[in-house]
Amino acid sequence: MVDCVIIGAGIVGCCTAQMLAQYQARIVVLEAKSDVAEGTSKANSAIVHAGYDAKPHTKKALYNVRGNAMYEDLCARMDVHFQRNGSLVLCFDEADWYKLEELKQRGETNGVQGLQLLKRSELVAMEPYVSEKAVGALFAPTGAITCPYGLTEALAENACANGAQFYFDCPVQAIERTEHGFCVYAGGQRFETRSVVNAAGVHVDEIARMVGAETVDIQPRKGEYCIFDKTAGELVRYTLFQLPSAMGKGVLVTPTVDGNLMVGPNANDQDSKEDVATTGEGLAYILQTGGQSVQALPRQAIITSFAGLRAHSKKYDDFFIGEDAKIKGFFHAAGIESPGLTAAPAIAEDLSKAVADFLNCPLKEHPIRTRKGIARFNEMTEEEQDAAIAKNPLYAQIVCRCETVTEAEVVDAIHRTPGATTIDGVKRRTRCGMGRCQGGFCMPKVAAILERELQIAPELVTKKGGRSTLMVGPMKEDAPCVQ
Repeated sequence: MVDCVIIGAGIVGCCTAQMLAQYQARIVVLEAKSDVAEGTSKANSAIVHAGYDAKPHTKKALYNVRGNAMYEDLCARMDVHFQRNGSLVLCFDEADWYKLEELKQRGETNGVQGLQLLKRSELVAMEPYVSEKAVGALFAPTGAITCPYGLTEALAENACANGAQFYFDCPVQAIERTEHGFCVYAGGQRFETRSVVNAAGVHVDEIARMVGAETVDIQPRKGEYCIFDKTAGELVRYTLFQLPSAMGKGVLVTPTVDGNLMVGPNANDQDSKEDVATTGEGLAYILQTGGQSVQALPRQAIITSFAGLRAHSKKYDDFFIGEDAKIKGFFHAAGIESPGLTAAPAIAEDLSKAVADFLNCPLKEHPIRTRKGIARFNEMTEEEQDAAIAKNPLYAQIVCRCETVTEAEVVDAIHRTPGATTIDGVKRRTRCGMGRCQGGFCMPKVAAILERELQIAPELVTKKGGRSTLMVGPMKEDAPCVQ
């Protein structure tokens, strides 16, 4: 018997686990995929929104502003990149100026600080390459950027350091109510628990139906993105939005914390909860629309594209958070779409406290509140690099040329808890394969290191778990392997 089973290892599930693990509670996190952040949390805009867009007095508005204020301290404690670069909402027609004024008023109602309306001359002074058609903007200095999967991984590591246990490749098949709480059947195992937190992303409605809890029907909404090489990373300094629509905040152009440029997303409702394929039509749309925000979008610098799904709530068009009205001990974290990444710390704070109160669990006397990330060779000074190599010769072995990632970093990523078990898991933790060649040079090396460190056969190494193997058939006895 455990105290809480958290279903879903995305940003909300891992943040809740990290905060709840600071209480005297036995926590299990169940994830259907092979790693944390395999759903929406790995495929979003990476924006910490200021909070001017959400309708006042909604949970989105409340959690957005609270979450934004928590981010800087959280990322510092978790040793995750965070940059408060600010955001600009562009206006392209003087006739639409009133919409910027309405956004400013809405943001101030929500409690967003420092909002300013900028005329064309002020805008150009801040963002020289902004479109010549932009007549002005709303400036939100509290807007920021981060690494969403990096933060999710860090939160999971800190949760484990405080005693939480993660189970991967463990999809939930059924949940039964029992005399003492619940019995969760997942991945061929049985977990008895006093409480459940449903943070299953686009699958929260299916999980809720298993116990007869209130359902929040989820509409999967796909968003597509393009990533540009670091040569384009300084095209813009701020995150550039356009005036939002009923389908979301629209196509943005933004720098990333790793020095790239990103454009996207569009917003298309679909039936499938698994289809994250990009489309030619969708990518053409985001490039055309994003290209309206800057003078010259360098399409020749595109190195990859991706798509993610948002869990849009058909019923509420808002977050659905808290204990179920009928089933005590069953807690919802449903309808988590934008600004879900921003809101996650505030949502987790409320959920973890509510669960702890339900369980009557006190805080630990000395919980571990910090986490140290992987030491990045490409961020070290020459003196630090020399010292790192002297201490661990694997720092002298470059695995990823584009991002200057060493074998020592890859090995570290694998042996963390929870650590990388797939090529994509290594990629998200170290950036191996995220450079211009997109893994063309480093993928075989990463596969060989995974084989060696996990002590598995080469045909069992996968890109992202499941059936995504790289090799089939017998290997030659004298096949080379990284030693």
